[in-house]
Amino acid sequence: MYLTSENKKEIFKKFGKSEADTGTAEAQIALFTTRINHLTTHLKSNSKDYNTERSLVILVGKRKKLLSYLENKDIERYRAIIKKLGLRK
Repeated sequence: MYLTSENKKEIFKKFGKSEADTGTAEAQIALFTTRINHLTTHLKSNSKDYNTERSLVILVGKRKKLLSYLENKDIERYRAIIKKLGLRK
């Protein structure tokens, strides 16, 4: 599997406060972004995989909700996570 527990811990350590910090918006956004990137590369070679396409759309919606929450709650944290992940230009 592409996303092992070690990979998740690394993501949480890099974007969250610690390895065990799975609840902050930044950590969840980073995890969703990793999963979105993986599903996007999968769909490039398997264009008729509609279940994966649906999952991708759902994940993008969840990430968008978290980003809008973070933007309304604390604009500096929003700008920092956008810059780290390279989501916007």
